[in-house]
Amino acid sequence: MRKLYFFLLVCSLISCKKEEPKKNPAATQKTPEIILTDERTVPVDTALLSTFKSETLKQFYTSSENKTVWGNLKKRTYVLSQLEKSEELGLNPEDYKSSQLKKFEKRISSLNDSDLATYDILLTYNFELYLNHLYKGKLDPKKLYTNWDLEEKTFDVNTVLIKAFNNDKLDSIVENIQPKADTYKQLLKSLEIINSFPDEDLQTIKDVKKITLNDTSSALINIKKRLLYWKDMSGKDSLTDKYDKKTFEAVKKFQARHGLADDGVIGIGTITALNYSKERRKQQIIANLERWRWYPAEFAENYFIINIPDYSLNVVEDKDTTLVRNVVVGTSSRRTPVITSVLKTIVFNPTWTVPPTILKEDVVPAMKRNRNYLAKKNITIYDTSGNVVEPAAWNENKPNNYRYVQSPGYNNSLGLMKILFPNHHSVYLHDTNHRNYFVRNNRSLSSGCVRVENPLELAEHILNDSIRFSKTRIDTIIASKKTMSFKIVKKYALYQWYWTAWSKKNQLIFRADIYNLDADLYSKLRN
Repeated sequence: MRKLYFFLLVCSLISCKKEEPKKNPAATQKTPEIILTDERTVPVDTALLSTFKSETLKQFYTSSENKTVWGNLKKRTYVLSQLEKSEELGLNPEDYKSSQLKKFEKRISSLNDSDLATYDILLTYNFELYLNHLYKGKLDPKKLYTNWDLEEKTFDVNTVLIKAFNNDKLDSIVENIQPKADTYKQLLKSLEIINSFPDEDLQTIKDVKKITLNDTSSALINIKKRLLYWKDMSGKDSLTDKYDKKTFEAVKKFQARHGLADDGVIGIGTITALNYSKERRKQQIIANLERWRWYPAEFAENYFIINIPDYSLNVVEDKDTTLVRNVVVGTSSRRTPVITSVLKTIVFNPTWTVPPTILKEDVVPAMKRNRNYLAKKNITIYDTSGNVVEPAAWNENKPNNYRYVQSPGYNNSLGLMKILFPNHHSVYLHDTNHRNYFVRNNRSLSSGCVRVENPLELAEHILNDSIRFSKTRIDTIIASKKTMSFKIVKKYALYQWYWTAWSKKNQLIFRADIYNLDADLYSKLRN
């Protein structure tokens, strides 16, 4: 009966997990044998192992000849402490049954063989689950988003765990398997920083349209309280309703941290950012930690990295940032996809073929209103045989029977250049005919592709040939208005990713969640 009781207990412990451990692609490899010491060991019931529905768990105990392995107090204590401290890494200790495992530990000396085997299995199962979550995230982005193209990260958790176990190096395993990217480390620091803030009791700032220096507004009292809370304003303040110089400078500092125009003008964007609570910011940081665990563990030697909500592109070569560019990204309804790829080709003087979405939502309605709409944009209509179709002969009832091609030139929708890379979304980097967009603060304005500021300078840099692709040579190519394509010889990876939080010099940095992903992701992480 006692054995049956523990069997039912184990079932109850694992039944509430919403997700089962994913089958490990690397699990078919032969795992190392577990080296057991002189501590107490007892047999493990294979029927009990099967209730966890985890192949890696079965293989782990096969490596110990189906005997318990956590008899060593030091090793056991390490696992328990790591699961309990998982909150410091943005994870939930109760996902790994931390409190229930501690109850087992308190009774360790009185556990019979069956109890001990149950405890041992639970320790292994939950620690492996924790390591998997740390390495590649708790959730699968492919199941959450249709426009995220990231290669699945594979993790041979048994080999990693057993090697650390055998070499008595469990104390380094958690740190070693986490992402090495600076942004990830900055996010962990962000979590530490935000946890240092006291619980807040601040009122929501309401009914504010616009406040400028020397204005008077009752909302300024709550605004100043929030600036003091977030340490953008220091010292004591009388909390008057006057927008004084001290508050003005604090607002500018706050705006800069949040990617807003740091002009000191308090408008809806600033108020929205000020109204975020500590808890909501903390959840945002945790959501971003999860995203960074989805991304590749290591960067290429040379790469472009685009942060979509930050509207920025950085060219990094041999760990040195060599170029920084402002970019324009997709709107919330036509989102820029998350992609990891490799740059292949630069095209000067590109033509532009109107894509299906823009054709349906923009071109067709405009053509129905004005048949000369496309002609004014230098776009030619072709039928299925490649013949030019005059606007008057265009059949508005069968718009998909045509191709719509814009000729090269300064006013082409793609501008003077585009950069191609393999992807499933027909997107690329390119110039634009709306060059004034780059001075805007909110640059979520495109139809999905990323538009790059000063693209010809970027082209000259990455083609890196002072003879064939000097500035003068590139200008000559552009002046010819002939479409020309050139292979990018130097290998650059492209990381087109999404993150809205990090830290810098012990300051919290946030960006607007332009696609409204953070709150939903956090909710799924905690459910």
